[in-house]
Amino acid sequence: MDGPDAWTGLFISFEGGDGAGKTTQIKRLADILRAEGREVVLTREPGGSDGAEAIRKLILEGDADRWSPLAEALLMYAAREDHLERTILPALHRGAVVISDRFADSTMAYQGLAGSLGEETVAALYKLVVGDRGPDITIILDIPVEEGLKRAGGRADKEQRFESKGAAYQEAVRQAFLEIARREPERCLVVDASGGEDAVAARLREAVEARLPGLFSV
Repeated sequence: MDGPDAWTGLFISFEGGDGAGKTTQIKRLADILRAEGREVVLTREPGGSDGAEAIRKLILEGDADRWSPLAEALLMYAAREDHLERTILPALHRGAVVISDRFADSTMAYQGLAGSLGEETVAALYKLVVGDRGPDITIILDIPVEEGLKRAGGRADKEQRFESKGAAYQEAVRQAFLEIARREPERCLVVDASGGEDAVAARLREAVEARLPGLFSV
């Protein structure tokens, strides 16, 4: 496997509970970086490659109890392997900034810590598939569960499996992301995602600038 030393790009992942506003803030960050002349590749998980997008429908649609935590994690990692090989690594090797809406922390949060699968199994899958090819920086958008579910409930799509698991599960997911950030403070940034879009964007930029001086030229 190719390690991060082999690429010249920057790998940023966004994480957070449902309705945290990841899509909006990812687009805003991408627009800033593109205006400065950087190549930016926007992608998502599950998905981001043809094979992974096919798996996405299996994971996100249907009844809440469609899959066991282990089945979900295996599907996630099958999609992640294809995503890495076909989308993320080629972009990083040519020097692009890759911004992914979710990556491996979501599997640890949803299936490992909040779900019944447990950390050990998810960590083993991470080691097998991702290894040293993980994000350079992870931005965790943190929002109270009630506010996040209210936002997510306004979406008109079929991908509601995880939202339908209820507020208690969503709170467990939120706490799981915060625990991941506590364990890996050198990689993870927690940004308050409550309130207006502009306020969140300002907090996010300030946090990223502090962690990655020189990323923004202006």
